[in-house]
Amino acid sequence: MRALAALALAGSVLLTGCADLGYYWQSASGHIGIMRAAKPVPEWLADPAVSAALKTKLELTQRIRRFASAELGLPDNPSYKSYADLHRAAAVWNVVAAPPYSLTLKSWCFPVAGCVGYRGYYDEAAAKAEAEAQKKEGMEVAVYPVPAYSTLGWMNWAGGDPLLSTFIGYPEGELARIVFHELAHQVLYVPGDTVFNESYATAVERIGGAMWLQREAGEPARREYAQFDAQRQGFRALALDTRRALTQVYESPEAKAKDWAKVDVMKQAAMADFRERYAKLKAGWTGPRQNAYDGWVARANNAAFGAQGAYDDLVPSFEQLFEREGRDWPRFYTEVKRIAALSTTDERRSALQAATGILQTRSSPKDNKEDHGA
Repeated sequence: MRALAALALAGSVLLTGCADLGYYWQSASGHIGIMRAAKPVPEWLADPAVSAALKTKLELTQRIRRFASAELGLPDNPSYKSYADLHRAAAVWNVVAAPPYSLTLKSWCFPVAGCVGYRGYYDEAAAKAEAEAQKKEGMEVAVYPVPAYSTLGWMNWAGGDPLLSTFIGYPEGELARIVFHELAHQVLYVPGDTVFNESYATAVERIGGAMWLQREAGEPARREYAQFDAQRQGFRALALDTRRALTQVYESPEAKAKDWAKVDVMKQAAMADFRERYAKLKAGWTGPRQNAYDGWVARANNAAFGAQGAYDDLVPSFEQLFEREGRDWPRFYTEVKRIAALSTTDERRSALQAATGILQTRSSPKDNKEDHGA
């Protein structure tokens, strides 16, 4: 395993020409640590020391895993057939940064992934240190926990991506969605286009998750997930409205005239409206997740809104594309791959619009290959 980590580190440095050896070492060694902790699911099921609750969840994941390939056309490979207990709250912590008057995320460039609007760390303290460095450069910053990530199929030869303790306790519908999302990245990935990649995978998880709940889940699981998802969708709709309001502020005549004092007043008004509307939305919620978004709202800034846009903004287009292709997964993937193969972000957005009739907005962050900050 140590040799594998060294190989991954060397490959990263050679491919990027970047001198940030410490970052690439933590990336390689962090992932190797996860792989070393993973054991095949049957071994966990056979271990008498493993709790009955965990065994039930692991058995459920393997039903979900088979459904993913048999019904959604997702790859049938070693990924998500092993499990690792990480003894921490997240798989990685992502750092995102944006200027004071823009939702455009700063980009970092990496081998394979290309230029993306985040920088991931396996250690939370290291992520917070990076966030402080970005703040000193005048950026607004957010650090958020990531329960799972995909190696895009590159590590299937070594056992694939494992199930993790960071998400194994999720409600059944959410557990299915996270497996579908990460496997969707193994079907296709466009280097340097975070919004396309994440919106596509989110559409797959949403469509696939609904199919799982309808066909395979019991009524208690459907009720539990309905409440969980209703709160999430309500919050995402509010966040989308706020992203649009902030985009209007940052594209206003005052912003073009660089009258930042007036822009800041409008920005603060939009943020105050967001928090007031959140308080009203939350008042109608019940259950254990009533306060789930409080921390996000308290820390909300351009970086947080920009990062959320990457997962949401093109989802309606991909969902409409699935319908246009007759709800046929092979046809859908073929069409998404055709669009993904186009040369630029703008060409891919135009192709999605032509295929679905849904106007692509500019509230989402754009990956900038020139301003990558590596």
